[in-house]
This record gives sequence, C-alpha cells and structure tokens, in this order.
Amino acid sequence: MTAPRTALLPRPRAAEVLPAPAAARRPWTTALRALACGAATAGPAITLATGSTPPPLIHFTVLANLLVAVAFGWSAVRSWRGAPPLPSYLTGGVLLLAAITGLMHHLVLVNYTETLAPSSAWPVAATVLLHTVTPLAVAADWLLLTAPRTLRLAHIPLWLTAPAAYLALALTRGALLAPGSPARYPYPFLDVDTYGYAGTLTQALALGLLFTALATLITAADHLRPNVAGWIRHRRNRISPPAAGGLK
Repeated sequence: MTAPRTALLPRPRAAEVLPAPAAARRPWTTALRALACGAATAGPAITLATGSTPPPLIHFTVLANLLVAVAFGWSAVRSWRGAPPLPSYLTGGVLLLAAITGLMHHLVLVNYTETLAPSSAWPVAATVLLHTVTPLAVAADWLLLTAPRTLRLAHIPLWLTAPAAYLALALTRGALLAPGSPARYPYPFLDVDTYGYAGTLTQALALGLLFTALATLITAADHLRPNVAGWIRHRRNRISPPAAGGLK
C-alpha cells in the first residue's frame, strides 16, 4: 500500500528580493566638507593667479592643499550619496599633510628672514587659506565628523610617502636647474647651494623624524578623543521625526 497523499500545500513563491534601504544622506556633513574643499581649492587658485617665486606647483603647501581639495570633494560627494566615509589610511594621510602645512608655516618658515612678506591683499588671502584655514578645516572635520579609533600606526609609512616624494621632486628640480637660478630650491632648508647635499639631507631626515612623531601623536590622539560624530548622530536621530510609512 502506498501512503495516503497529503493535501497539497500552496507552492511557495520565490523569495522576493527586497531593495536595499537607501543610505541616509548627510547634508550638513556634505556642506561642511564642500566648504573645506572650496577653501583648499581657493588658496592654490589665488596663488596661481597672482604668480609667485618659485612656481606655485613646486610648493609643498600648494600641492598638499590640492590633495586636500580632492579628498574633501570626494568625501562631500560620498556624504551626499550616503556612502561610507573614505578609508582611514587616506583620511589620516590628508590630516597629516594639513598638520605639516600649518605647523611648518607657523613654527618654522615665519622665522626665516629670507621669507618675504606678502605685498598685497591677494597673497595675504592665499597665505591665510593655505596655511591656516585649510589645516583648521581638516582638523575640525577629523574631530567633529569622523569616528575615533580608526587610525593605525601601520598607516604611518604610507602617510610619509608624500613628504618623501616631495623631497625627491624638489631636489631633482634643483639639480636640473642651472646654479644661481632664482628660486632654485623652494624652501630655505632645502637649499643645496647653502648647505650641500649632506646638510640638506640631514635637515630633511630631522624633519622626517618630526613628521613621524607628529603622525604617531595624531594616531594616539585619535584613540583617546571622544566620539563627537557619534554623539551628534545620536542626538540628531533622537530629535528627528518618525519616517513616513512608519507606525500608524
């Protein structure tokens, strides 16, 4: 005998694929990062428009600001789309470049008598944007809009490749120019005519050690700072009205 046939159940339907929930846009974050991108773009733009000696694109400050502009423009687009933030090995490198730019100007370069003061309003505006506004904007973004404890000591060698590449660029450019050329070297401490290669590389090595210490300090501070971004997000979610289509 065969077993009695059981009542046929309705054939199960193929599982419906639900669309992934759209990530929430972050308009305030987008606006602040767009402003930071604008500041990092305006400084090099004014410098290029007004002209300087040596050419603007050989200045570490100008190149660093351009990298900041690209990173923050990209971050602003991702914030508007609700995409995840940039990886920490990129944001940490941008933060280090901005810190080097601000600290080197305010603590080192202003003490060189060879550094000429700007002679008109536009160079003054460019100097403030390049050396003060952009570094402060990058620091504010790190402190207020990013999650803590994401930077790693293992990232530091990657971050230091940018200053090392700039050193190679500046020395190569100086070697290719004829001796006595005006603004052969972009910064006084890189002047091979004055210090020789041994002296210049010694000063560069000392700066490299200082940059490594600064990167280590930034990484340590990242692991000690409070999660301001999380607090702001939590606070905003508490006061936000229920989404449409919720409980009725």
